[in-house]
Amino acid sequence: MTTTTPSVLFVCVHNAGRSQMAAGYLRHLAAGRIEVRSAGSIPAEQINPVAVEAMLEEGIDIRGEAPKVLTTEAVQDSDVVITMGCGDACPFFPGKRYEDWKLDDPAGQGIESVRPIRDEIKRRIEELIASLEPATTEAASA
Repeated sequence: MTTTTPSVLFVCVHNAGRSQMAAGYLRHLAAGRIEVRSAGSIPAEQINPVAVEAMLEEGIDIRGEAPKVLTTEAVQDSDVVITMGCGDACPFFPGKRYEDWKLDDPAGQGIESVRPIRDEIKRRIEELIASLEPATTEAASA
């Protein structure tokens, strides 16, 4: 019996806001059932402090994360690639599931503007987990 853990890569330009919040939610809500990666086409120096604050309000600490550069290997190693405004910077590989999430960029926004972005990310993460869980369950029972 082999179980395959699905893997998800979140990609945005700076890997400092949306993709880090999405990765934080997925790590927290999937509790190890899904492998999580995030990267940026032009990574920032640090994670957006307002994104950190918004996630801390949800009890999720992403302060230990750092923006990472997008690599071809990260895309190849992922089952699902979710882009958030990175345009054509993300390499395309056949057989991968790609989704483009249209979300406002939290860069330069205050906490009041970032909360709705965070909440929309959480909603989408819950849908993503539900779409990946049957595959995890089927593999476990095979």
